[in-house]
This record gives sequence, structure tokens and C-alpha cells, in this order.
Amino acid sequence: MLQPKPSDRKSEIVTIAAQLFKEKGYSAVTMRDLAQAMDIKAASLYNHIKSKQEILVLMIISIAEEYTETIRTIAASEETSVEKIDKVIQLHIDITVRNPDALASLNNDWMHLPEAELQYFLQMREEYEAIFRDIVKKGIADGEIKNYHAEVIIFSILSTIRTLYLWYGKKKDFNANVLKTNLKKVLLEGII
Repeated sequence: MLQPKPSDRKSEIVTIAAQLFKEKGYSAVTMRDLAQAMDIKAASLYNHIKSKQEILVLMIISIAEEYTETIRTIAASEETSVEKIDKVIQLHIDITVRNPDALASLNNDWMHLPEAELQYFLQMREEYEAIFRDIVKKGIADGEIKNYHAEVIIFSILSTIRTLYLWYGKKKDFNANVLKTNLKKVLLEGII
């Protein structure tokens, strides 16, 4: 169920909607709010988009698909488990830097997806976590990663990288390269 690439105008609508959803919450934003933020009439907005829910689908599913497709590619590579985890962290940083507002909707508004898209999203999320879990467990089994409880490692890394948008969104002037270098070192090497 890969989502088709939206038109430029649709992409602009999704970007502005992501900002509004992050500021006010998905439920509080109306199509009229979105049209006003874009400085167009609400009727013009409907020439490009059917509903607020369509915007949410475009926003969330495209990011979830990017995460899922990329982690599949990472997992299939011949790299070590540590290198794979490094690439997963990089993936999250790249998406966060590119679109922290849409990540807020991915994490906070996914439950508002229509039923078919909701099930698709949940399936992708479960697959993503299962692949990540396999990478971590293989790293422990191969002696690349310390023999800590795998679920603690998984929780620690995923909870940090999934909520990175909360912190990064407030630090717009923060150098992304510093984040990439330091976050990977902290998550992979620890602080002691």
C-alpha cells in the first residue's frame, strides 16, 4: 500500500498542516484553519485535498513507509549489528532534521488514521520493531554489543530516537552534524 508521491501543492498543504497539528493537536485543527494558514479560501484547499484525514494519512504513512523500507534494507545488508544500529539512528536523525513537525503527528495522531491505514501503520510499526529487535539480539549473540537485556537496549535506543523531534524542534539553530556525531556515540558507546 505504498502511498503515491503527493504533488507540490499537496506537499505544501501537508507541511503546513504538520505545523498546525503539532501546535494545536490534530483534533483541534480545522480545514478552515489550514486554509487560513495558507492564505487561501477553504474551497480552494479542497481542490487539492479531500479531508484533514487524507492529510494525516499522507503525512504518517509516508514516514512510516520510509522507516520500514529503510530498516529492511539495513537489516538485509552484510554490515555488523553495530553498523546497522548506527544506520537506524542516522535514519531517525535525518527524518527528524527534515521534518520534526510531521514526526509529532506520527507519534501523537496515528490513532486518528482511518481503519485500513491504521492497520497498515500498526503492521509497519510491529515489523520495524521486530527487525530492530533482531538486529540487537544478533549483536548481543555475536558479542558486538554488551550482554545487557535486549529489551532494555531496544527501549533505550528507540525511545530516544523516536522522541528526538520533541527536543530538536526546539533547537532549530542546533547543528545537525553535532547531533549525528554525539547522539550515535552516546547511544552506542554510553557515557562512561
